[in-house]
Amino acid sequence: MNFFEHQDRARQNTQQLIGLFSLSIAVMIMAIYIATLFLFRMAPRIWWHPGLFLYVTGITIIAIAVGSLYKIACLREGGSVIAQELGGRLLLPDTADEQGRQLLNIVEEMAIASGISVPEVYLLERETSINAFAAGFTPNDAVIGVTRGTLQHLSRDELQGVIGHEFSHILNGDMRLNLRLVGLLHGILFIYLTGELLWRIRGSSREDKGLPLWAFGLALMAIGGIGLLCGRMIKAAVSRQREFLADASAVQFTRNPNGLTGVFQKLQKMDSRLISPAAEAASHMFFGNALNPSFWENMFSTHPPLAERIRRVGGLNVRNLAAMPSRNQMRTSSQESLTMGFAGGDNATPEQIVNQVGSVTPEHFAHAQALLSQLPESLRLGVREQQSAMAIALALALDTENLQIQERQIAWLREVQPADLVEKTLELSSEISQLDPSIRLPLVDLAVSVLRQNSAKECQSLCKCVHGLVIATGSLSQWHFVLQLILWHRLQPSINPTSATTVEFTAIEQIWPDSLLVLSALAHVGHSQPDAITYAFRSGVFRLLKAGEQEKPETPVTCNFTELKKSIERLRLATPKLKQAIVDACAHTVLLDNKVTPSEADLLRAIAMTLDCPIPPFLNPQRSVSKQKQSSPKRS
Repeated sequence: MNFFEHQDRARQNTQQLIGLFSLSIAVMIMAIYIATLFLFRMAPRIWWHPGLFLYVTGITIIAIAVGSLYKIACLREGGSVIAQELGGRLLLPDTADEQGRQLLNIVEEMAIASGISVPEVYLLERETSINAFAAGFTPNDAVIGVTRGTLQHLSRDELQGVIGHEFSHILNGDMRLNLRLVGLLHGILFIYLTGELLWRIRGSSREDKGLPLWAFGLALMAIGGIGLLCGRMIKAAVSRQREFLADASAVQFTRNPNGLTGVFQKLQKMDSRLISPAAEAASHMFFGNALNPSFWENMFSTHPPLAERIRRVGGLNVRNLAAMPSRNQMRTSSQESLTMGFAGGDNATPEQIVNQVGSVTPEHFAHAQALLSQLPESLRLGVREQQSAMAIALALALDTENLQIQERQIAWLREVQPADLVEKTLELSSEISQLDPSIRLPLVDLAVSVLRQNSAKECQSLCKCVHGLVIATGSLSQWHFVLQLILWHRLQPSINPTSATTVEFTAIEQIWPDSLLVLSALAHVGHSQPDAITYAFRSGVFRLLKAGEQEKPETPVTCNFTELKKSIERLRLATPKLKQAIVDACAHTVLLDNKVTPSEADLLRAIAMTLDCPIPPFLNPQRSVSKQKQSSPKRS
């Protein structure tokens, strides 16, 4: 399955989850009804009392709904809520120790290789076991949590395997399902917590009037235990196969099954359990089993046995892996000729583009490592510090080809920003202008990981400032549109953390005009002759779903960047199946002439990224990312 099929499967699993959740509620209603009969000494004289049953049903549903809705509301801010509940501390580049810096390096490499925003990383400092998790609603707002024990006991290759496993959950749509699972099952747990509260109240009721209140609370705890068991069963049903898939993806990402196997072997001798009381609710999110072993846990474990995971990873495509070049060979090759694009360069096909969405190949991973290791020192340090990260974002908006326009931009910038920030922007702009344009998008993502620590107001202010610099040019270029689109999209988790993307469009008819507009924009970027533009546009249109049933214009539709942004935002709300058709149509439009220009690559990737369909970098051996010949220190 490709990225879109995994996303669609995750949506189907959500529907199954709701069905299993409803079944669990029905079981709990019957259990509470029977307990109530005994409480009021109606059994065994009468077993069916419609009024009482309706009353119990209403109260139970309300209690579960309140518990679930409360938790769902708490989780609207995304995976950071889970990380903080587990005792996680946000790991920042400027405060991380050597182990933390190595972790951040690996996360940055994986993010650049896969084309997603660099996730926030939380360190579970008090947890000495080996474990990790990924949480969030989309790849754009994902967070990764890692225990201190993971950093202490694993080598770099092993840690890389764990992070690759978590990136699979990010890219395959598992996180959204997992967060929904936490929210829904909290309502069932609410029954148990209510029973525990009643049990602590040492009954004021008299024995001859029925069961004491504490006894009823004990019954609710038992019934809540049934719900807890149902929750474990649901999590096991949803999670087990996903763990196998994540293991396989981690091997594919890193081309190193020994790294992941080494982690499993250490887990056989060591521990993956967490001491945090919040581990129960999030147990299905973790790399390994986060709960204390018990009879029920062994029966309904959210994770497959370690021996089975070792067996599957050990036998995973051994021949294919053996035929591939080593990781050192790939990294050396990438350092000699850093590139931006898909494996195969200009020979890439639209099918390859669609299949590589949401995936990481060893070539892309080696490319990301080499790219990051050869960044100039000023930029490497700049993306780790708040002011410098802001300066990088502003520097990317400066016009480096027309000095008169740049002077106008700088004059405007001096009016709205402090002098030290303006000087930093000019300094870093000089560094960025020496780099190949293909490095600009990765540089945005590296800077965003620090910019997200700003307040919502500061993030909005930065976006407005970049927009002001663009306005100062007198016209909106294709790169400036890409920069604003990506920057705004990447900063959305900080600007509006409670906004969630939901599916609103399920048929191509609903987004047909938006699809035509996006294809028109790509056709104009890649071609200059009217006939070539029209041919590329219509080639893409005929790849859309039910194209034969829709009205198709003879020539590309007229659009501007404002309309294009609105259309892309609407396409974000489409189903994964529709997004796949859109990305496929975009790829056919771009690759009609078997060439991918830098402008086409930037716009295509920006469109796909905004649709939450991350595209890895283009690999093209003809293009060098860095014009600088100086070497840089190797990353830890």
